[in-house]
Amino acid sequence: MEVKIRTRSALMRLIALAMFLTLVWAYAQLEWGAPQGVRQRAVQARGSILAADGRVLATSVNGKRVYPQGPLAGQLLGMMGDTEGLEGLEAAYNGALTSGQNLKLTLDTQIQAAAEAALAKAVPEHEAEYASALVLETRTGRVLAAASYPPFNPNEWRQYSQEARRNRPFLDVFEPGSTIKALVVAAALNEGLTTPNTLYSTPMSRFVGGRWGSRIGDAVAHPSTLTTQGILRYSSNVGMSHIVEHFEPKNMRGYLSRYGFGQDVQIPVIPAGTGQLRPLSEWGDLVRATNAFGQGMSSTNLQLVSAFNVLANDGQYVAPRLVEGAGGVERREVLRPEVARTTRQLLLNVINEGIFSQAGIKGYDLAGKTGTAQVVVDGRYSSTVYDSVFAGFLPAEAPRVTITVMVHGAKVRHHGSQLAAPIFREISAQVLSGWGAVPHAQNEE
Repeated sequence: MEVKIRTRSALMRLIALAMFLTLVWAYAQLEWGAPQGVRQRAVQARGSILAADGRVLATSVNGKRVYPQGPLAGQLLGMMGDTEGLEGLEAAYNGALTSGQNLKLTLDTQIQAAAEAALAKAVPEHEAEYASALVLETRTGRVLAAASYPPFNPNEWRQYSQEARRNRPFLDVFEPGSTIKALVVAAALNEGLTTPNTLYSTPMSRFVGGRWGSRIGDAVAHPSTLTTQGILRYSSNVGMSHIVEHFEPKNMRGYLSRYGFGQDVQIPVIPAGTGQLRPLSEWGDLVRATNAFGQGMSSTNLQLVSAFNVLANDGQYVAPRLVEGAGGVERREVLRPEVARTTRQLLLNVINEGIFSQAGIKGYDLAGKTGTAQVVVDGRYSSTVYDSVFAGFLPAEAPRVTITVMVHGAKVRHHGSQLAAPIFREISAQVLSGWGAVPHAQNEE
């Protein structure tokens, strides 16, 4: 009897030990990751992410999350961990994807590839650090391309730094520089403060702001008097300071706000940065002048393309959207339609009469504005670090897309006309080719 009790006791100890080890193993799996079977089931049941043209951008194969297009739109897609999305759309729409729903984007993969290729060619040539580009469908606000450089392949995401995974068109904040001149001129036209042919005295520099003011200057040599059209062509800061001289600060700041600057972009779920406008209490003569040429304010590329799209879209702001059926519902009138059309003509002339070799395409009407913005480093504007920016649309008379480009930190030919404008031209050429657009014979080099 005693032997049986000892045997039973030993058996119970073995059973208890086995149960304890099982609990330890289960806890370890919860702590360090889901069991393989659970992981595979979670991944396999996850919905796919598709482009507007039906191409699969993210899907599940044999219990593994894969990205069939490699680095195409990699930063937008983000990546998935063992059982849930970690960054990008995989994280933002984790709930819907986990429940097995597919996600259809507005992206056109051909335009996305063209934008990424244009950045990949130009950024190394100019020894820049990073860049982004956006293509927006004018009437709907659908994002057709959102490109970042350097590239990121989510299939191999563990090999990339957090910076490389950054969705730059939506998140990076920068001073948009002289691209803002077109938007401010449009606002001034809308208020009756100027006309395309109003003539201004434009020395190469001018002191603005009274006792607490500062001297502003121009970088490009130009005549001593310029019309509003000429101010845009030569990108004259001095000329812009004259145009806004009688623009009430509250009204001018109001226009910038209605363009979307200093406001959250109404794009559902997806993380997006917000640039800044200085509070109205700080809007003296100098702040008004510097904001007129895009200094002292900040923007994301997504905000900039949405603002420029107002000019393309006959004066109406439309919120951007990346996922079909989500966003793009916020609309508001910023400018009268005829003012938007007049401004488009001014920007067509900026390219045709000023930077056609850099931004134009023979046989097509493209419109836009360059920007070269000094970057603040250690609290001061740097004389060596710049953001090269371009914003434009095509065709100029009845735009179908709006395109913006931002390149940071180029060490070779950093001006907007030398760097961002040719990228705009390259993307535009690919868009026109995809449309099968027939050239006309009006543009001359």
